[in-house]
Amino acid sequence: MADTCTHLDQIQDVTPSSTGCEDCLAAGAHNWVHLRVCQTCGHVGCCDSSPRRHATAHHRAAGHPIVRSYEPGESWYWCYLDEVMFELEDAPLAPSHP
Repeated sequence: MADTCTHLDQIQDVTPSSTGCEDCLAAGAHNWVHLRVCQTCGHVGCCDSSPRRHATAHHRAAGHPIVRSYEPGESWYWCYLDEVMFELEDAPLAPSHP
């Protein structure tokens, strides 16, 4: 595990793909716990505390390394490859779902 994220250059200015977990919504489910936004493509997936863990599934399928919290008042990121949580000082306000 790294002390810092070594994939910061892969963070893009993304638009969240949905106001909920897009994979859960496609399956007709609404029982996610928290949401995460992929910082490469904007895919919105549910967290690992949710039954289907779509954010991690997206990382494994697409190889995109970083997600950001999509919860009101949270501004942290998670790098799957370096296994590190971090915040960015100059980051714009965290997106949040309605």
